[in-house]
Amino acid sequence: MTASTPRDTVRVGVFVPRTVQLLDLACVDIISTLSHEYLSALRLVPAPISNLAPSVKIDFIGSVKRGELIELSTGIKIACTRHFSDPDVQAGELDIVIVPGPDPDVQPDPAALDWLAAQGARKETDILSVCTGIYLCGAAGLLKGRKVCGPRMLQSELKQKFEGVTWVGDEYRWMQDGNFWSCGGVTNGNDLVSAYVRHSPRFPAPMAEFGLGITETGDRAQKYEVGQMRLTATALWQIIRAAVLGLTRRKQD
Repeated sequence: MTASTPRDTVRVGVFVPRTVQLLDLACVDIISTLSHEYLSALRLVPAPISNLAPSVKIDFIGSVKRGELIELSTGIKIACTRHFSDPDVQAGELDIVIVPGPDPDVQPDPAALDWLAAQGARKETDILSVCTGIYLCGAAGLLKGRKVCGPRMLQSELKQKFEGVTWVGDEYRWMQDGNFWSCGGVTNGNDLVSAYVRHSPRFPAPMAEFGLGITETGDRAQKYEVGQMRLTATALWQIIRAAVLGLTRRKQD
């Protein structure tokens, strides 16, 4: 690619209508490291690799005014770069929409859900749901008839809340169904994005693999190594240990 050749631009919208988990949102940085802007600035990256990379533009799309701060878990705040009503982030303007996980008990803004539904209705736009982001996607009507993941420990609740969905999150870290990608809890967002860039024609394979080597992500299997029964048994054991420890401390006091 020469200086006069137009470079493809991948437009990414991170949907943050309210407080979300920082670890969920952080997976977008994998896509950022696959940008021409990032790779070309690293001295150790050969030109044949960086020249394959697209430009990447990332917007943090919220329910507050542009420039207002959105608080994430741990108290970190990010600036909203676009309101979901802004013309340049409407359906057809974004290539990828990442939906990090909010508190599932907080009711979403109906207008924001309409925005998300319009994004998902376009097969050209890829929706990447991380952890409890699946609740937003479900409320927006994006799940019915699909095979999806969601948090591993919340599969029973999700099955009751959203009908007509094939839930596979007790077995798989991530799953693709058409333009909809979903994953389990928190750091599974890294697995999801890594799998996505390996499959997406927006990121040429040699460059994608090189970039994933830099971030050291994408090496975990799609299927969980530990089954649901063992995971549940481990959780129960930790609860018993905690109860015993709490009782011991009360006696010492």
